[in-house]
Amino acid sequence: MTYLAGLGLGLSLIAAIGAQNVFVLRQGIRREHVIAVVLVCALSDAILIAAGTAGLGALISAHPWVETVARLGGAVFLATYAVIAARRAWRGPDEGLDAAQAHQTGASLWSVAATTAAITWLNPHVYLDTVVLLGSVAGTYGDDKWLFAAGAMSGSLLWFSVLGYGARLLSGVLSKPGAWRVLDVLVAVVMAALAVSLVWGLV
Repeated sequence: MTYLAGLGLGLSLIAAIGAQNVFVLRQGIRREHVIAVVLVCALSDAILIAAGTAGLGALISAHPWVETVARLGGAVFLATYAVIAARRAWRGPDEGLDAAQAHQTGASLWSVAATTAAITWLNPHVYLDTVVLLGSVAGTYGDDKWLFAAGAMSGSLLWFSVLGYGARLLSGVLSKPGAWRVLDVLVAVVMAALAVSLVWGLV
């Protein structure tokens, strides 16, 4: 039951629309280094959940300035990514994406992995959900806290795998350039909204 509790709470937090999920969805639709994206997201969450379970969440709560710095840094990064997505939407792709084009994308494995890591580690919401919230809840399970943490980690791996590989089902819908422009507009709006929410939280 403890494991399932961790799995359920982990899934409920991760499934919310956010920068990380939008990026994984986009890469999944493009079929571009999906396994690397999924692994970076899942392993990052596992590290953060473990840190929270070990007590890092309490340390962050005791030093509010850490959250302030994280929020500002995350806002800058997300705003920058929003601008990049908006430019893609404005210019539009040369052509739609289909199965034949799936492996002809130009981004390198390291570039995609680095962007995934940045979106994950520079987003303060990730710390609040994993380190602070999941870590705090795990602490209430006493000797079973690591079993709860294992459930939450499994939820992260399950969610990102489904999101990354399930996104391929949308490739037919996004076979036209116009559809990709709509997706990039969505990405830009979500990233910009998250950036504003991070700054707004400091006011």
